[in-house]
Amino acid sequence: MRCWHACQLLLICGGIGGYSSIRGRMKNKDEYAPAGAMSAAQTPGVAAAVSVTTRRLASLFAVAVFINYVDRGNLATAAPLLRDELHFDAVQMGLLLSAFYWTYTPSQLLVGWASERFGVRWLLAAGVGLWSLATAFTGLAGSFASILLLRLLLGLGESVIFPCSSKVLSQTSTLKERGRANAAIAIGLSLGPAVGTFAGGLLMAEYGWRMVFISFGLISLLWIWPWLKTPAFEAPRSATKDANSPGLLDILSERSAWGAALGHFCCNYALYFVISWLPLYLVKERGFSMAEMAQLAGAIYVLQACGAMLCGWMTDRAIAKGASGNRAYKTAFIVSGLGTAICFVGCAMGTSHVATGFLLAAGLLIGICTPAVFSAAQTMAGPLASGRWVGFQNFVGNLAGILAPILTGFIVKQTHLFAGAFVLAGAILGVGVFSWSVIVPKIAPVQWRVKQS
Repeated sequence: MRCWHACQLLLICGGIGGYSSIRGRMKNKDEYAPAGAMSAAQTPGVAAAVSVTTRRLASLFAVAVFINYVDRGNLATAAPLLRDELHFDAVQMGLLLSAFYWTYTPSQLLVGWASERFGVRWLLAAGVGLWSLATAFTGLAGSFASILLLRLLLGLGESVIFPCSSKVLSQTSTLKERGRANAAIAIGLSLGPAVGTFAGGLLMAEYGWRMVFISFGLISLLWIWPWLKTPAFEAPRSATKDANSPGLLDILSERSAWGAALGHFCCNYALYFVISWLPLYLVKERGFSMAEMAQLAGAIYVLQACGAMLCGWMTDRAIAKGASGNRAYKTAFIVSGLGTAICFVGCAMGTSHVATGFLLAAGLLIGICTPAVFSAAQTMAGPLASGRWVGFQNFVGNLAGILAPILTGFIVKQTHLFAGAFVLAGAILGVGVFSWSVIVPKIAPVQWRVKQS
């Protein structure tokens, strides 16, 4: 067990922090950019500074997303204990697991607008503070209503991370390095549930779920200090730039935006299905103890981080060798979507040992999708629209966070098994492959029309 814990810590340090050394060897040169837009990386005289700033920002965003997913996944890890202590049924647990997304999802549109209008520094700091305190106070809650309210506040706070990070990375990263920049964030996304489930599960088994929520929430507040100490990184604002920035209606008129949003929804359905129900599935249906569940779930999430790292490296390498971003990212979506769907069907039909193998493979494949989702969005939107675009795309994508826990809870209550939930998740992934392959005509910068004054 100590060896396994050490491996996780090495992956956190090596995976997230290792991006800095990789990124440092990249050249700061855009392959292409949207008409009328110039990113910070293209501005003469600032290329070297951008390189250093981007490394720091990517690392900070990775750690923020890591904390984000530790805090949002705590409830799923504690689900078996909450059901025993507070006597919640499957439908109530499904509502609590889903409630986070009731505020997280619609807030994406507001945060996307705010990131373009006001910048991201204080917006992101306020969001981290809110979600950290909501996590800590959950440890003091004792009723369905109070936990529901705190999950709503948690969702509101955590809604800031992806529109803000995408806005910044679209300004400071080039196409040839975007895969690894987003892979660093995706590794944080994967290792958050890994460490949260593994360490959180073991700590909950030893000290109870309340102490874990309080401790994790207070520790999360520490991220704000290095974030506010980061040197200025946002491009100077101007009235002309604001006037020429595409609005939400401009984005909604693009077929690619709708295709990317639907594809994001399908990828997220699989991700949130696993994050929300994996601990309860392993404990209640497959008969794992809390400690055994923590180890297997941790392994699945570590493999997800490995998949994200692999995707970022391979897409950047392919693009550097001459492949288009369209070919590189769409290949990642097809491999991830079809492969994960097959694994989910295997989980539904197989024995416990077979299902364990398929779950491990699914973790790797889900990880491949995550960095491509945001790299594709940043590429299509460009520096002028990435905040609003990702806000819209993440809004649609995170409707899956509302539906997946509730639908799964309903299926489990009616059938007393998870097989139907796995099959449904696999079918939705098939729709996602179609969306990325067909509805999105080409993953390339949108040529935004310059508004006439």
